[in-house]
Amino acid sequence: MKNNQSSLPNKEIETVFALYSKGEYKEAINSIKSLNNKYPNQPLLFNLIGACYKELGELAGAAKMFEVATSLSPNYAEAHFNLGVVYQDLDQKESAVGSFKKAIEITPNYPSAHNNLGNTLRELGELEASIESLEWAIAYKNDFAEAHNNLGSTLHRLGRIKDAVNCFEKALSFDQNYPLAIFNLALALKDIGDKDYYHEMIEKTVELKPDWSDAQLHLSRVKKYKTNDSQIAEIHAFLSDTELSLKDRINFNFTLAKLYEDTDDPDKQFQFLNEANRLRKEESEYIFEKDKKLFARIKKTFNNPPVPLSDSIVKSSKKRPIFILGMPRSGTSLVHQIISNHKEVHGAGELTKINKFVSPFIVGEDEKNNSVIPEKNLLSIRENYSEILTSLGVSESIIVDKMPLNFRYIGFILTAFPEAKIIHMNRDSMAVCWSIYKYYFPGNAYSYNQEDIAAYYGLYKNLMAFWKKLFPKQIFDLCYEDLTLNQKTETQKILKYCDLKWDENCLNFHKNNTAVKTTSAIQVKQKMYQGSSEAWKKYEAFLQPLIKGLNYY
Repeated sequence: MKNNQSSLPNKEIETVFALYSKGEYKEAINSIKSLNNKYPNQPLLFNLIGACYKELGELAGAAKMFEVATSLSPNYAEAHFNLGVVYQDLDQKESAVGSFKKAIEITPNYPSAHNNLGNTLRELGELEASIESLEWAIAYKNDFAEAHNNLGSTLHRLGRIKDAVNCFEKALSFDQNYPLAIFNLALALKDIGDKDYYHEMIEKTVELKPDWSDAQLHLSRVKKYKTNDSQIAEIHAFLSDTELSLKDRINFNFTLAKLYEDTDDPDKQFQFLNEANRLRKEESEYIFEKDKKLFARIKKTFNNPPVPLSDSIVKSSKKRPIFILGMPRSGTSLVHQIISNHKEVHGAGELTKINKFVSPFIVGEDEKNNSVIPEKNLLSIRENYSEILTSLGVSESIIVDKMPLNFRYIGFILTAFPEAKIIHMNRDSMAVCWSIYKYYFPGNAYSYNQEDIAAYYGLYKNLMAFWKKLFPKQIFDLCYEDLTLNQKTETQKILKYCDLKWDENCLNFHKNNTAVKTTSAIQVKQKMYQGSSEAWKKYEAFLQPLIKGLNYY
């Protein structure tokens, strides 16, 4: 905040600033209101009272005050900036963009406004525009550690992991103890499989902010704890805080579950694992019937034999997709790394757009589907998805998409993309479901409860049987356990199915530089290992709901 209005008494304004700097916001508000009675319609006073309201968490009041300040003084750049910050906090991102742009229009060399604009644009998915704004912030203030960190976050979102790493390291060159930059650097290192450096940065993050639950959770994934580890008592202490947020409570419970797994105390391990998942279910309740109805609607859409798009349309495409799909934790990341290490293939990771493109064409619950899917609908799916593949800007003509949940849309994929290859991952059902329950999977609402996981797995198996009957020769079933036991033989089968020549590089998948943004990021950067599908047996007594739900025995 700046005192840019000389008409106001400096001494009294300085008193307000002193109260604000000491965190005495209510007292500052009273002083400002007294001044406002003497000096009405002063933009600075409304800006000051807005800043106090913001600190008190009264965001609506803060927004109103900043709006008054900008109406009284349309060229008051700081007030426009402050209004943008409040709009961000209110999740009014479009309005925030407008305010930051106005502040920049008034004062072009406003690094903080460029920085916040860049952050907001990233949240809106406008990644290229975000980069431009953040680069302007850095151009006006080269040692702006926050802007370097934020630019790294946007580049990370774009999959430009090495560039992101450089940005985070640049931020740390200006502020070596910047926790968020250290943490973000760690996440980028995880994605490229640099386990040691990742471990080091996560350790450093926890040292600087031991109560940061995200950092503690990530540390638990790479650290092997011992019975006398001081962090056990530390995390218990954090968890005892009655004011702890739900997110933090979930994270700390997962962390303790891993701690007690390492110290070979399964009773306590499952105490905290069950509590973590209970809280997740509380946060976002899963309704099985909704998925059951969705899966039924998907099958109903394909009541009649599909008519694939013509050869002429297929031949006009420059990119050919390979879809790796199945349940999460079934080995999709591993196979992605194997195939994308082929010289003719680009690994795109998990592309999330098929769901968006397909959803409008799934028949409604009460609709009748007496005809095949219209060609125009298939063309729409094909064109929209092909645009995504082209936007990747890669020279390879074959693109791998490893979004597991694309198993829902196999019918749409194979009719819109007759040339596509579908690799369906099979893994021991208990191994898959135990792993889903064990790890934090934000967004997969069924994964919070053993009975829900088993029920969802049943839907998945039923739908896959439907697709295999409809497309008997177009889906390649790959067994995860066979792949770990006979790596070369199974890799040869994969490449043959994908119409790819043998490439020895595929056996060295762990050397693949492709970023992996999943829980498996570290594992798939290691050499092939066997036996992981048996790990659940140690906890058989605690997994009876899963065993019963899957009818495993």
